[in-house]
Amino acid sequence: MRALCSLLICLPLVLGAQEIPELEAVVVEGKAENLLGEAQSASQGQSSAKELQERPFIRRGELLEVVPGLIVTQHSGGGKANQYFLRGFNLDHGTDFGIFVEGMPVNMRSHGHGQGYADVNFIIPELVEQLDYAKGPFYAELGDFTTAGAARFNLYRVLPQGIASFTIGENNFYRSLIADSIVTDKGALTLALEYGYYDGPWARPDQLQRWNGLIRYSVGDEFDFTSLTFMGYDSMWDATDQVPQRAIQSGIIDRFGNLDSTVGGTSHRYSLSVDHRSEDASGVTTASAYVGTYHLDLFSNFTLFLDNPVRGDQFNQFDDRWFSGANIQRTLQDLSLFDRPTELTFGAQTQQDLIDGLALGKTSARETISTVRQDDVFESSLGAYGQAEVRWTDWMRTQTGLRGDLYHFDVQSSLAANSGNAWDTMVSPKLGLILGPWNETEFYLNGGTGFHSNDARGVTTTIDPSTGDAVSPVPPLVRTYGAETGIRTQRIENLTSTLSLWYLQSDSELVYVGDAGTNEPGDASERYGVEWSNYWRPSDLLAIDTELSVSDAYFIPTGDLVENSVPVTFSGGVTLGEATGPFGTLRARYFSPRPLSPDGSIESKDAFQISARTGYRKGSWEVALEALNLLDADDNDIEYFYTSRLQGEAALGVDDFHVHAVEPRQLRLSFIYKW
Repeated sequence: MRALCSLLICLPLVLGAQEIPELEAVVVEGKAENLLGEAQSASQGQSSAKELQERPFIRRGELLEVVPGLIVTQHSGGGKANQYFLRGFNLDHGTDFGIFVEGMPVNMRSHGHGQGYADVNFIIPELVEQLDYAKGPFYAELGDFTTAGAARFNLYRVLPQGIASFTIGENNFYRSLIADSIVTDKGALTLALEYGYYDGPWARPDQLQRWNGLIRYSVGDEFDFTSLTFMGYDSMWDATDQVPQRAIQSGIIDRFGNLDSTVGGTSHRYSLSVDHRSEDASGVTTASAYVGTYHLDLFSNFTLFLDNPVRGDQFNQFDDRWFSGANIQRTLQDLSLFDRPTELTFGAQTQQDLIDGLALGKTSARETISTVRQDDVFESSLGAYGQAEVRWTDWMRTQTGLRGDLYHFDVQSSLAANSGNAWDTMVSPKLGLILGPWNETEFYLNGGTGFHSNDARGVTTTIDPSTGDAVSPVPPLVRTYGAETGIRTQRIENLTSTLSLWYLQSDSELVYVGDAGTNEPGDASERYGVEWSNYWRPSDLLAIDTELSVSDAYFIPTGDLVENSVPVTFSGGVTLGEATGPFGTLRARYFSPRPLSPDGSIESKDAFQISARTGYRKGSWEVALEALNLLDADDNDIEYFYTSRLQGEAALGVDDFHVHAVEPRQLRLSFIYKW
């Protein structure tokens, strides 16, 4: 690949010798926190470490289900990014939902398996201090992949306690973790190491192995600090892809069987990042910079023997890249506009991806048959934004924002006709009106535009690499629009309730289809819906939450339904317990049937699971038992409807449901020691 230098903006941050003072403990109530006077919308919120650690979950990505309305599933091996659903979007592995670890984005642009691919397997749950979330294109600091929403994991600078834990469970589940912070008068060093292994219930065990590590050095206090963080993740796994329903019904395999015993993959991600915050008399400055390397080598087979009746349709997706970027933001407080209190925020962001050997190939038993396409990609972006919040009266404030983004795409393809470069820009205005609070109640009205980028290969492709047919390049950036009105109230003591009505529109559903190596054009689309969330904490002993989301999604010109958009989701739970003694959590999750065909005549089944976590805390020790899928529901994590071919079937294949089963009931026992 020709020499291309990715630009990493260097920030003048120096790790000085600063004493870390002892601070009073601050209790963060998470989603029950009083955000009146602070939140920009009804659907904005946060979740605390306590809430995250109380939840039973099968896979790492389910941490994100603390975001109301978000459903996280899986359609293949445990080492891949999860499948996400939110606000009428089948987000695939992350498109239109942005995920960040502090200032570092998780979503991968121009990824080998799909645009916006967001794998959170490198996050260690016990190191997360708070998760912030927001929905809709209403926030000037949020750019690409954030139309449906965004979530930011904020890590502990200093762990409140050292922790050592070991978990054992059915289907050969093992997890061990050790983490601690060493505090001196010059700073704090945090170290963490995690190892996990899991076979799963599959006829062909996943043999999922995962190593995670973190080294973080931090100086300062919660108001003025600088942190230097190294994170490392390495994983390998076998997989069971979704399988045709007819293969299960005919007895060829059971619900946990497979029809290609050689799919799976390996992945790693290593990053070094700097985060900084400082306050002075006029405001707050935050800045971050990061650099990292990422690798994925993935083998899949969804259509079985449809294209190649002899050797099968297995394919390999390969992604190897360096990524870097930086962000800086300044907030000026105590300003005045028209004699009204004003807060002004402005910032800039840059990101570069240097991707070498981005490839799609046809394989059999992980041996290469042919290369469909191979590309070297350089993608770079620069964004700048500003926002003004004006408090016109003690019951009315406005937020006006403007964001501008510049993108550059450069592709060198194995097929010369698909090489090229392109530039594109997008300007996105934002507007918010907040009324109140009256009687502990605020009203919100938000509107704005956003965007998502398309895969760089789709931007420059003129020849379909599979068929040789001429195709039209896709636009580099696609505009999206959004509006939301809502209410947040804490009028009832100890109860936080939010209600929002929202609308989203996308100029095009155009995406690059990594599984096929080509573009799949789609029409403009509309989505609308309602969300209602309630968080009741009558005492330190008890917490109850419910979250209901209803949505509709369709293509504007035809009225066809958007396939795999989930109309109804529900999540709810009850948590009991205090800092010492017995504790327990019972959680339920439901997502409704969803259309698998444009006219809605073909639908998936619904899915409902209950999971529980219970245990006992005394002194430094904690013992916890998790019962996942407590009722042993035989639901499906994912369902698709498309054409595949079993060995011996007609050449045209068979249209059928393709499913990936929810994992059956299983128990996991954890022993935790804190000091």
